[in-house]
Amino acid sequence: MVRLTLEELLPEMVEWRRHLHRNPELSYQEKETSAYVADKLAGLGIEVKKSGAGYGLTGILKGNTPGKTVVLRADMDALAITEENGRDYASQRPGVMHACGHDGHTAMLLAAAAYYSARRGELQGEIRFLFQPAEEVCPGGAMGMIAEGVLDAADAVYGLHLWTPFPLGTVASAPGPLMASADEFFIDITGKGGHGGMPHRTVDSIVAGAALVTQLQSIVSRSVDPLRPAVVSVGTIQGGSAQNIIAERCRITGTVRAFDEETRYLIRRRIEELAAATAAAYGAEAKVDYLMGYPPLVNDEAEYSRFARVAPAALGAEANVMLMEKIMPAEDFSYYVKEIPGCFIFVGAGNPDKDAVYPHHHSKFDFDEDAMLYGAKLLVAMADSCLNE
Repeated sequence: MVRLTLEELLPEMVEWRRHLHRNPELSYQEKETSAYVADKLAGLGIEVKKSGAGYGLTGILKGNTPGKTVVLRADMDALAITEENGRDYASQRPGVMHACGHDGHTAMLLAAAAYYSARRGELQGEIRFLFQPAEEVCPGGAMGMIAEGVLDAADAVYGLHLWTPFPLGTVASAPGPLMASADEFFIDITGKGGHGGMPHRTVDSIVAGAALVTQLQSIVSRSVDPLRPAVVSVGTIQGGSAQNIIAERCRITGTVRAFDEETRYLIRRRIEELAAATAAAYGAEAKVDYLMGYPPLVNDEAEYSRFARVAPAALGAEANVMLMEKIMPAEDFSYYVKEIPGCFIFVGAGNPDKDAVYPHHHSKFDFDEDAMLYGAKLLVAMADSCLNE
């Protein structure tokens, strides 16, 4: 097998990425994407193990001598967004696009697989190339694959995210908490409907709901330790059908973000307490449906130190290796690092010269494809460091 360098593999990464970009699939629907990846892995002579919990799969490559086991992970799903950037490789599926870079993540991991496949005779230990479905939608694809044993006896797990807010050439991570948990709440307030001109004969669910929206804003400012970042955001309040009818029902929905489990559960308890008490104060009742989403993503400190150590050597003097601040978006890579040591790394992919300036989940999102070379080099550098130490 030809021992291509990662630089020589970049054109194939671009080809793979653009094929996936033209053919995006939503969470839990990644059938063709999974088949495409499986075909590429099989062509590299890598054992393919398909998941029974969705369309995930794992490529397994074992060296000739025993050693450590490293897991490298990429996500594969797209979003329900209509693409509007006019690229010649734009989505061919109306209403679906890769607006978060998962096509690039998949291409980078395929490149790492190709790199190691050509060097399997030198490999000491085992590498698992984990292609995960359904990162964008809770409960996500990570837990199902973990339950099937993708982390069994593994020593470390690494993942990347292409990130247009950072310019090309920047790579960043942090020890400890890096990304927030993401929970959702749905509160249904029930009062007693009636005539808008006779409010005394009703229980106004909208008034109770409006009061509750105000009360929810006090949770972070008065119940949470001010040294622990958190967010409670009300996204919708819906109720009523006409201007002269007092609404019997009102629904409030929102999201909660936190960086530690104690704060996360404190906020849940306060939302449930405030919903019940506020509704009762207005003579109404409240039912809270609380969805616990992805937990906080907490990097292992030793694995972050590995990143800080190997990234400059792997990427060269032109790269900017940065200590990253916490961010409130969530990631189900968090489940992997709850189980074994690991590190999640952001790879700068923004470039105004290539119109790679739009935020993630935007209809005009795109990234500088040269960033995939940085990402692939990081995956290999992290795996090599762990396997060879």
